[in-house]
Amino acid sequence: MIPKNATAVLDKGFVRLVESMGGDQGVVDAARVSYGGVSRGAEADKKLISYLLAHSHLTPFEHAVFKFHVNAPIFVARQWFRHRFAAYNEISYRYTQAKDEYYIPQNWRAQDRKNRQGSVEAPALDHVALTEKFSEQIRRASALYEEMIAAGVAREMARMILPVNLYTQFYWTVNARSLMNFVSLRADAHAQWEIRQYAMALAGIFREKMPWTYEAFLRHGWKGENPEMAAQAREVQEA
Repeated sequence: MIPKNATAVLDKGFVRLVESMGGDQGVVDAARVSYGGVSRGAEADKKLISYLLAHSHLTPFEHAVFKFHVNAPIFVARQWFRHRFAAYNEISYRYTQAKDEYYIPQNWRAQDRKNRQGSVEAPALDHVALTEKFSEQIRRASALYEEMIAAGVAREMARMILPVNLYTQFYWTVNARSLMNFVSLRADAHAQWEIRQYAMALAGIFREKMPWTYEAFLRHGWKGENPEMAAQAREVQEA
């Protein structure tokens, strides 16, 4: 079940902002303290944030912090956890029994012949047949997991049978600097489609909570390929 005030992602996943601290004003205050200054009003503060990003003065953005509650497939989480400048706490299937909650893709993609780690749309694939075989394999793994638990096998061992499309939950506490890095890399067209959906959900929350920083990020920090992000960046550039 998707919690209240969460953004739905994929078929059963979500991103929920638990709390945030600092915001745009926190960045401004952290920057101005360097020379004993104070806020000079909204217009000047907004320009300062743009200047900081344009010239890669990034430490003030570490003073704005977000805490997210995330529900994502394990294979997405393993990519996510490579972003190390953050704090993580993940559900443990040593301590609790895994739920019957798995990610089922709507469509299957083919291997990109030009990019070893990428994929491309594949209308020629038999998507219905592939999904049925995939779902059957999940049912078998889940049934064996339940059977092993019932037989008395420890959770920490029984979990070895579970596939990586099983959903996991974690808390992620991250500052705005690291969040911008995450969005830059994971919202890009070269990132795997599934994690891209999470990056876009995070970008939406970032935009709402730190509009000045998000605008400056689009103007000076976003360099990737993504039609939605590109459209937002064009709006900023033309404003």
